[in-house]
Amino acid sequence: MEHLNALVSHHPHLVEAVTPVRDFDLARFAFTASVDVVAEVDSRTDLTKITPTEFEHFVRQLLEARGLQGWTTNQKGDDGVDAVVVNPDPLIGGLTIVQAKKYTRVLGVNHIRELVGAMDEKRAGRAVLITTSWFSSGCWTKAAENGRVELIEGSGLRALAQQHLGMDVLVAPPTRQSRGRRPNR
Repeated sequence: MEHLNALVSHHPHLVEAVTPVRDFDLARFAFTASVDVVAEVDSRTDLTKITPTEFEHFVRQLLEARGLQGWTTNQKGDDGVDAVVVNPDPLIGGLTIVQAKKYTRVLGVNHIRELVGAMDEKRAGRAVLITTSWFSSGCWTKAAENGRVELIEGSGLRALAQQHLGMDVLVAPPTRQSRGRRPNR
């Protein structure tokens, strides 16, 4: 094997396993310094009352609490991406873009279309749209058709904060109830 510049073990069953490494190109994103919003939040905090920037950092910290590596993007020129998270697992991991919408009204299908465009442009495997409000039925349909977009609305956000941050945060109820079809999860 000298012509290949390779070493061959005399005992091939005794070789050491090498963990695969996935290297994600994060140069496509402009990140900002991380802010610890979770430390300032308590069970009385209404997530619809914090600033949009604080909400973006809160969402990133929530996803980090789930075991992902995360970064918050700069507000200017973020191309519709508020955070980037990476699951480093070489088998099922990947790069996910996150959009955090601190809203009190329904989100429409145009939000999904924009997110899918950003996902393709940034070459992300998945996208997550997290909001303090709720999604129209068209959003759920469009996300299901795409198959790589996860939607998390106010009630799901509260549940994730409880589960992963141990916080029972508030999300002010929307001004009217959602008429959208919700997934059976």
